Amino acid sequence: MDELVAEAWPAPSAQDIGGWLLRHADGVTKRANSVLPLYDPGDVDRAVERAERFYTALGLPTVFLMDAQARPEGLDGVLEGRGYELVERTIAMTTELGGRYERERVDVMDAPSREWLDLWWSVDGRYDRRLPMAEKILRGVSAGYACVDGLAVGRGVPQGDWLGVYAMAVAPDARRRGLGRRVLRALLGWGSEQGCKWAYLVVVERNAPARALYESEGFVQAGAYHYRVRNATAR
Repeated sequence: MDELVAEAWPAPSAQDIGGWLLRHADGVTKRANSVLPLYDPGDVDRAVERAERFYTALGLPTVFLMDAQARPEGLDGVLEGRGYELVERTIAMTTELGGRYERERVDVMDAPSREWLDLWWSVDGRYDRRLPMAEKILRGVSAGYACVDGLAVGRGVPQGDWLGVYAMAVAPDARRRGLGRRVLRALLGWGSEQGCKWAYLVVVERNAPARALYESEGFVQAGAYHYRVRNATAR
């Protein structure tokens, strides 16, 4: 799952320091600006300090993406001991497609339109004037972009047998009208057409409405991760 997510939401820049990837995207999203600890780097304290120097030089906080596969084992405790805060518990969910989804008269484009970008950014634009970098991340891999009436959008990334579902957003004044469900079903149907057999997505644990939607469409929890973020006072 780590590798699928990293491929579907690619950081424009990544540096390998002996098994840890230091990813950088001008601060746009934690995912693209975090350490992905895939393999044991050896001297953990030295590797952490190297990561801290890397992100400090960029003017960014040092962030680690942590799940059950993070290496070495015990890294989460090491970071906690160094003053790193645990934030954004996130759930990974999966479902088998099985050809049961249809597009529901929703077009899926091969590039994000201005309408798509404007809606997504109005809901999830937390990064000042960094839309060009966000758009660079979006266009980093081939994907499909669904939009319903300029009020709900989503992004699907075919990855072999898998379809990754990303960037789901509904305008605040258009929620609870089934628009997000239409976008999701359109992407899943489109993914089936691309030959995908399963779909996955990630959702922040506290987002109960989104989790309920995904569960009602057959998604089940398959994993979890969180971030460790360095405190300003951490050593």
